[in-house]
Amino acid sequence: MTTTELTTPAPPLGIGHRIARSTWGSFALSRLGGLFLSLALLVVLTFLIVPLIPGDPAVAILGPDATPEAVAALRKKLNLDLPLYEQFVLYLQGLLSLDLGNSFRFGTPVTALIATKLPYTAQLAFASILVVILVAIPLGMLIGVLTRGGRRPALALGFGTVAGFLASFPGYVAATLLVVVFGLWLKVLPAGGVDSPFAFVLPTAALAFGPTFAVARVVRQETYMVLEQDYLRTARGRRLSTLRLYLRHALPNLLTSTLTVSGLILAGLLGGAIVIETVFSIPGLGNEVVNAIIVKDYPLIQGIVLTIGGLAILINLLIDVILGVIDPRTLGGSSNG
Repeated sequence: MTTTELTTPAPPLGIGHRIARSTWGSFALSRLGGLFLSLALLVVLTFLIVPLIPGDPAVAILGPDATPEAVAALRKKLNLDLPLYEQFVLYLQGLLSLDLGNSFRFGTPVTALIATKLPYTAQLAFASILVVILVAIPLGMLIGVLTRGGRRPALALGFGTVAGFLASFPGYVAATLLVVVFGLWLKVLPAGGVDSPFAFVLPTAALAFGPTFAVARVVRQETYMVLEQDYLRTARGRRLSTLRLYLRHALPNLLTSTLTVSGLILAGLLGGAIVIETVFSIPGLGNEVVNAIIVKDYPLIQGIVLTIGGLAILINLLIDVILGVIDPRTLGGSSNG
């Protein structure tokens, strides 16, 4: 190899190559690809809600006594007389212009209806995940610390049994019990509606009840694993204070798995809010989609499913970004690179 070959600098990389070689760049490219595929699948599934419904949607809307002329007119109005691929093209054009059509029931744009209902569902879902995180992490860590290394086996067994049962507790059962006890019997909290500042207390508790114990079990197991790590043993050997030992050294290492589970649960809470909103008569997306199904308001059903699915996808993307900030190893590259 000549001296010239040794001293000749490598050609500069283009912007695309530099982005692809960076950890965050490759992370962004992979996540954007996954986001596009997820949204594309969601759009296809929401479009197929109407064509896959058994029978003729026009007949379902007008009723079995409708005349053939009325059915034909409605099919033309809904573009159901067009080939399926043309219907899909029109559906995509509407999505690109933020036009989800008009509600059969109200005659108003679906986007306007969703805009008025979404804040209630978002408030309920995000309040629930906040409760899950604030309760489940301290509870799981406490049980993990108290029962580490085989200590207090009765407590470990009791917590595992009770938490496993409560984690699988149906949300609608918890909601009904909370209404009966706190709304009807003790009468200390509203049993439904959104008129009172405390109206979201019982719905939030009902929605967060099962997931709280599910996350607490995960945190307990992660606590066991973290406490057995060499760096924690070293920290304990240095006789650090309990607060510093667990909050500074153990907690950050628990957040990765906890946030991953919490992101999945939050996405699930958006769907679980449908039942909870119905029980507590909250005028959110969940209550509205139930009514839309009853009256066969297909554009509104499509719009709500698309909105909830899109929010779930974006939430999981946000969780991935937060995890990347907390622990660069989750980006898929070396933390050192």
